[in-house]
Amino acid sequence: MRALGAGLLAAVLLTGCAQSVDPIERLGKKAAQKVRPREPAYRRWGLAAPLARPPRPPARTVARPAGPGLPPVVDHVPTHDRVVFLTYDDGAERDPRFVDMVRELRLPVSMFLTDTVVGPGYGDFARLRAVGASVQNHTLDHASLRGLPYVGQRAEICGQQDKLKQRFGIRPRLLRPPYGTYDHTTLRAAADCGVSAVVLWRASMRAEGLSYEQGHELRPGDIVLARPEDTGRVTLIDSTTRLLRRIQAQGFTVARLEDYL
Repeated sequence: MRALGAGLLAAVLLTGCAQSVDPIERLGKKAAQKVRPREPAYRRWGLAAPLARPPRPPARTVARPAGPGLPPVVDHVPTHDRVVFLTYDDGAERDPRFVDMVRELRLPVSMFLTDTVVGPGYGDFARLRAVGASVQNHTLDHASLRGLPYVGQRAEICGQQDKLKQRFGIRPRLLRPPYGTYDHTTLRAAADCGVSAVVLWRASMRAEGLSYEQGHELRPGDIVLARPEDTGRVTLIDSTTRLLRRIQAQGFTVARLEDYL
């Protein structure tokens, strides 16, 4: 009897030990149950689907020069690829989250900067460059160039080339004239400052949606101007998300302008 009782006691003790769980192990299991898979980047930035990867770009497009020794003026890139190009002007809008958005979505954007608008904020654009954005020329003071004498136009364009070289170690290849206005003198000055193309746009983001210079929809190779100031009281992040949704809805994705020009 004593042997039987001892056996039963041993069995109970063994069973109890098998069922016991170390408190630290229990905490680990509870923590694991609370961990959820990280939300995909496109959802974090308000998109219903990821941006399609753009096709491999062809050799750079040789746009037709505006005249002998003058750079071409482009509002789109001739291509059959279903891509558009996303550009931002001035440099007034600076949001640290936009750096995260560009990095996480691998969003190719071109930033056309004006020195007097950027002011002390060049560090923000250095961070954008570090995650893949490009920096281009939008003049020193954002003056309308058309009608200005050559000396004044050259000072505006070359002056910003020098500023960007000083800040980032590069001399941009692309110029966007303020307000999209230019004349033959602009092209002469741009050529003399080392600009290889003058970039306009064929669609722009407005409060009511996309506005088109031609037609009623995007076309392959369109250069799109994103202007948060034209979208009402909407943040840079929100206006970019709205723009990306419209680009996706029309069956396009975003490519890097500098890969095509």
